[in-house]
Amino acid sequence: MFDKNKTLVIGCDHGGYETKEFIVNKLKEFGYKVNDKGTYSEESVDYPDFIHPVAYSIQTGEYERGIIICGSGNGAQMTANKYSKVRAALCWKNELAELARLHNNANILALPGRFVTNEEAWEMVNTFLTTSFEGGRHQKRIEKLSKILK
Repeated sequence: MFDKNKTLVIGCDHGGYETKEFIVNKLKEFGYKVNDKGTYSEESVDYPDFIHPVAYSIQTGEYERGIIICGSGNGAQMTANKYSKVRAALCWKNELAELARLHNNANILALPGRFVTNEEAWEMVNTFLTTSFEGGRHQKRIEKLSKILK
């Protein structure tokens, strides 16, 4: 379970702006601290400009968990997963968010802002924050993620 005394980091592009605003407000309502890296409107922007700062802050250990949102979630996830210590999981159903934490120890939740309702997004965020990594047989798989095969 994510400690409410720690701060979450969140970022999005214009396709995820409405969802991000909803999530940030819900997180604060439930007592979470949030560092919002933007964007701050529905004006068209390039998603890497807002996803890289989130992923970098996870990479460096400044934050333990983050949330990223773009229209499909794909561009955001692809950008974030360029970082070796990031495990960004694209989720569009609550069960995926649960498995991303249980089996993959995901540290960033990637959401498709144009394909989920605000309520569905909040359900996934809540699951992402309250589900612990199982470890065990899944740990060795996590350790293999950054291993480059020849």
